[in-house]
Amino acid sequence: MLTRIFPFLGWFDKYSNTALRADIISGLTVALVLIPQSMAYAQLAGMPAYYGLYASLLPPLVAALFGSSRQLATGPVAVVSLMTAASLEPLATAGSPGFIAYALLLALLVGAFQFLLGVLRLGLVVNFLSHPVVNGFTNAAAIIIASSQLSKMFGVYVDKASLQYETIMRVVSSAMHYSHLPTLGMGVLAFAIMMGLKRFNPKIPNVLCAVVITTVLSWATGFNHDAKINISAIQDTKAQTLITEFNETVRGIEQLAKKRTDISVAEDSAKSSKNVIGYYDAEHDLNVVAYESKLLNHKSHLYREELRNMLFSGVAQADGTINYYLRGAVPAGMTSDGRTWRIKVGNKILNPESLTMMGGGAVVGNVPSGFPPIVIPNLDIKVILKLLPFAIIISLLGFMEAISIAKAMAAKTGQRLDPNQELIGQGLANMLGACTSSYPASGSFSRSAVNLQSGAVTGLSSVFTSLVVAVTLLFFTPLLYHLPQAVLAAVIMMAVIGLINASGFLHAWKAQKFDGAISVISFLATLAFAPHLDKGIIIGVTLSLAVFLYKSMRPRVVALANSDDYVLRDASLHGLRECAHMAVVRFDGPLFFANASFLEEQIARRLREKKDLNHLILVCNGINDIDASGEEALSLVVETVRSAGVDISLSGINEAVLAVLKRTHLYEKIGKENIYSNTEKALCQTHEKAHRDGTEPNCPLSDYCSIHSNS
Repeated sequence: MLTRIFPFLGWFDKYSNTALRADIISGLTVALVLIPQSMAYAQLAGMPAYYGLYASLLPPLVAALFGSSRQLATGPVAVVSLMTAASLEPLATAGSPGFIAYALLLALLVGAFQFLLGVLRLGLVVNFLSHPVVNGFTNAAAIIIASSQLSKMFGVYVDKASLQYETIMRVVSSAMHYSHLPTLGMGVLAFAIMMGLKRFNPKIPNVLCAVVITTVLSWATGFNHDAKINISAIQDTKAQTLITEFNETVRGIEQLAKKRTDISVAEDSAKSSKNVIGYYDAEHDLNVVAYESKLLNHKSHLYREELRNMLFSGVAQADGTINYYLRGAVPAGMTSDGRTWRIKVGNKILNPESLTMMGGGAVVGNVPSGFPPIVIPNLDIKVILKLLPFAIIISLLGFMEAISIAKAMAAKTGQRLDPNQELIGQGLANMLGACTSSYPASGSFSRSAVNLQSGAVTGLSSVFTSLVVAVTLLFFTPLLYHLPQAVLAAVIMMAVIGLINASGFLHAWKAQKFDGAISVISFLATLAFAPHLDKGIIIGVTLSLAVFLYKSMRPRVVALANSDDYVLRDASLHGLRECAHMAVVRFDGPLFFANASFLEEQIARRLREKKDLNHLILVCNGINDIDASGEEALSLVVETVRSAGVDISLSGINEAVLAVLKRTHLYEKIGKENIYSNTEKALCQTHEKAHRDGTEPNCPLSDYCSIHSNS
């Protein structure tokens, strides 16, 4: 009982010093991969980079302690990070305090849902995400993730559009206008290091090496070169005017946001007091505010785009300050410093007295030292209701990724895996992580593979991983200041290459064409609707359920005939001749309300087509369940066949179905003498009677009966 509640107690059965040494080495190795990866994934999720470290602190430890897999490495992962950003961006600006608060609440909801599924032993609900849907979504997500990092690779800044492909077009357009070559160089160098080490010496932690080398290079060369200036230092009237107009639109947006909040309060008050007129007035005012907000947001986007496209040259003054002229407009006789400067423009008001000019590449910057505060996320019911659909999708998707990895490793280690216990572990990891500033986490394929290859014996390796992250947060965060953003982008792009699996589409198509079609449609829908990734999943799941329902409503009903090897096979599939006086029909599937009428139609059609039919055998081996509608349909089939002057027998009825027939007295109606344990007996004992007055010269079932009656 204790082991079921605390699975980690089972680690220490026959635990040895050798196992401890292996777990320590594995934990350290995984941490060296996790620290840079987690910072990259945090930015993919729209969070500041150091929140990746927070998501790597408690979740790996808790998931290992309470999960069933001993090698699964939990923490930030690419797909869940992308889903987090896609879920929250409609509600708040990425990286803002509101966005971070929503992300922590989302992690709590994801964890609570997973924990609830595990406690109620409902792990099978993950089967609603079929493999073709997940394959299509994962391939699309890999492309979306990789393309979302292009702006950081080229060192350009653009506003996100409503659809992903529009954002990519903006990035390409901006990169053609101007790309920061040192930033691109850092990204390419990181790629070269990671790919080179992976190919020639896989044992060396390639991600860590790339991060260390590029960070040292960034520090040594002054890669990041920002300057704080007064607006008067910009020697261009148009730029100064744009900054003023941009600030006015941002103030207008902030005022409208406050106004919208006040109107929402008034609307709720009118609704609770049943003030219909007040409610409609508030609804009208909200629509007006929404319209005005859209206009101002569009204007701010245009101002931001124009300011970002302005390239300046810096000219040093006698007093040591720098004046900034539009590139190509430096006055004669003045010499620029050789750098290309740009104004850093975000979503906030630009301080005219302290503008940031970027003369180099972007780096991670300040990473707070110490542990995050322990705070329960604010439980706002309105926000919870908005986030709940996304939390459910992320819960199922994250768990499916985790359990797939865990199953693959369990097959190699021979370990017993409990999906429900794994749900409990993942759920607790996300819930407790949310209280320590973690956004949603899940099992990582790449880090779990590293954990297994490093020789991890128990989940204690993940405990050591969390300890290394804790030490990093306490003592080593200043070393991360000069880490280039382009390198984090390269780390993400390198990681998601492994998610692309084109062969999955072919495999699904070969298995069933409709599975292949669902996989392709899920892939295209996810790409088309990005960044609204939930729509791609919903379309895929809906198609899967629709196909399942269609197949359930129209199961295979096949006519059996004797083949060359004296086995009854599908006559139409193998081109076999059927007997004119006997029909052997097999129904493949449960007989229930959705397909009961289909059985009636199929039997009626055979009665119409076979004019000389004397006996029909209904093979029931495939009917594993029957409900009231199915029982009623079977009763009608018996009546229809007999009223046509044809005898009917049933064979291969399983015990559960037979019990239903006896309870409803359909068993007596059919007659005990017409129910056979298998098809061979049914056919051999009714064949002669069916052909007594027949005119068929050479029955294809005669040889079958003679062979099987003798055996």
